[in-house]
Amino acid sequence: MSELYIRVAEDEAEEPMEIPSEDDGTILLSSVAAQFPGACGLRYRNPESQCMRGVRLVEGVLHAPENEWGNLVYVVNYPKDNKRKMEEMDAASAVKVKRGFQKTSDLIVLGLPWKTSEQDLKEYFATFGEVIMVQVKRDAKTGNSKGFGFVRFTDYETQTKVVAQRHMIDGRWCDCKLPNSKAGPDEPMRSRKIFVGRCTEDITPDDLRQFFMQYGEVTDVFIPKPFRAFAFVTFADDQVAQALCGEDLIIKGVSVHISNAEPKHNNII
Repeated sequence: MSELYIRVAEDEAEEPMEIPSEDDGTILLSSVAAQFPGACGLRYRNPESQCMRGVRLVEGVLHAPENEWGNLVYVVNYPKDNKRKMEEMDAASAVKVKRGFQKTSDLIVLGLPWKTSEQDLKEYFATFGEVIMVQVKRDAKTGNSKGFGFVRFTDYETQTKVVAQRHMIDGRWCDCKLPNSKAGPDEPMRSRKIFVGRCTEDITPDDLRQFFMQYGEVTDVFIPKPFRAFAFVTFADDQVAQALCGEDLIIKGVSVHISNAEPKHNNII
């Protein structure tokens, strides 16, 4: 009998691979296992009943159903435990691949002490993982720190771990966040200003200034009169403002909510 090739796949929906038969028309299980490690047999879908049928296996030799392999696709059988392990390995590999394609971003570090240098920042964050870049933002004229900076890591998992917790840097609690700059380049004032909601009457402009200075340079504080339970705080840098948006903070024992300060547009009729 001339050599034939039998179509074999791990699943009916997958592209099959051709496995060579022996001279007598049988297939060695070892030939199947060479292409599908862990294989313990074959099955196929009966064209008439549409049910799955097992292929007869005798002493490591697979015999054609009714002495004819035909043009069917034969599906590999695995031991149950082995199949489960393979599925778990595939799932783990998929997670690793997914994570591998997740790129890291520049994280903004809020509340830096004025004395903290880039070297201090790098040494601190290097304890979490490999650091690609650190930067302390400074005033262009004086060279003094603006109270915030940036850090970027090589590994996405490290980034996730850093963002999930607060950090004690040079004796001060700091926060790491993903910058969220939504404003366009032609809207600098909106992006630098935040809306502070749920204020109480005993919170003064000075209280707000002193509180928000820990995150960066504050250029303006405004509480409307008559009192309306909210205030506006403007920072020197838009990235500080955007990083705080969506946060709930405690000021003088009061929980306040931070959001974007959207400018009001007068409608002309």
